[in-house]
Amino acid sequence: MNKKLIAIALSTLITTGCSSIVSKSDYAVAISSAPEGASFVVTNKSGQTVESGVTPSTVTLSSSAGYFDGEIYTISLKKEGFDDKAFTLKSTVDGWYFGNILIGGLIGMLIVDPMTGAMYNLPPRVDIAL
Repeated sequence: MNKKLIAIALSTLITTGCSSIVSKSDYAVAISSAPEGASFVVTNKSGQTVESGVTPSTVTLSSSAGYFDGEIYTISLKKEGFDDKAFTLKSTVDGWYFGNILIGGLIGMLIVDPMTGAMYNLPPRVDIAL
């Protein structure tokens, strides 16, 4: 086998993170409520509004708030005739992040995945009863 090809493959594995290869840092999250038709506002942990709309809806959210910092969102819902409701959505560590032990090494574990945000994930959907 070509030594140059092997060297390129090894350098790629060494300089990338496992989650960065397999996962992503932005997730489509479906927001639904019972009953439907509730207005919602999504704010990040800094208090900034990042999305808004009416349920059911799908929004794109970042799983990371920065280097080694998972994002936490508050989803506030309002619908006439119902009490307002707030739901906390927290990112969690992606299982692929631990693949760095075998594939990405320390560079993937300590630099690449934390910087890209790929070390965290979000659920595909949130169902909130009013």
